[in-house]
Parts: sequence; C-alpha cells; structure tokens
Amino acid sequence: QVQLVESGGGLVQAGGSSRLSCAASGRTFSTYIMGWFRQAPGKEREFVAVISWSGGRTYYADSVKGRFTISRDNAKNTVYLRMNSLKPEDTAVYYCAAREGTVVADIVDGYDYWGQGTQVTVSS
Repeated sequence: QVQLVESGGGLVQAGGSSRLSCAASGRTFSTYIMGWFRQAPGKEREFVAVISWSGGRTYYADSVKGRFTISRDNAKNTVYLRMNSLKPEDTAVYYCAAREGTVVADIVDGYDYWGQGTQVTVSS
C-alpha cells in the first residue's frame, strides 16, 4: 500500500507557471510507475503525464506536451509536475497516482493508488 499527498495547487494567471508535488509514503516508492491526471468540472478524469521507475521514460497527453514536465526524486519519495505556459483550460483538480508493475499506462483504471487531488485554477 502507498499513500499519496499532492500539494502546490492554487490560482495562477494564464501564461504563468506552477509546480505540483506528490509525496508518497508506504511501500518502496521507486517500484511504482507514477502518473498525473486531472479532472475539470463536468468532465471525466484524464491522463496528463506518466514517468517510469527510474525516471528515464516519460509520456504526456498531447494537450500538455511541450508545456508540462513530470519528474521524480526517488530519494525523497516525491513526483513533480512542472507546468509552464498555463492556459485557462488547464484548470482542474490534479491527481497523482501510483501503478504497480513495469508497463506505463495512460488510463485511469491502470492505477492502483490515488491522492486526494489539488486544485489548479488558471485565470485569463
């Protein structure tokens, strides 16, 4: 079992930047594939980014590619999401998630553990 706690959300102006953090506790963090998802009001939860155990592989949704960067620090049991050039359509609750196994995934059902989410609001 792993527990995930996100932080770093808030109100940001369009064009600005923000960094989300997700601290993990419990079983060995470095054995989990970590992902970020988001859910806007009235919409389904959607994939944002995923990172492999070592951090050597990353994948992004097309909507954030080139603007967002996922990274991890296994020594600190933390995964990050750096968000640049934010747009109003990036407004959502952002969730980090942990996946057991070796294959990265971009679907909600592919993850075993979830954080409680952190709100990111981008004003125009």
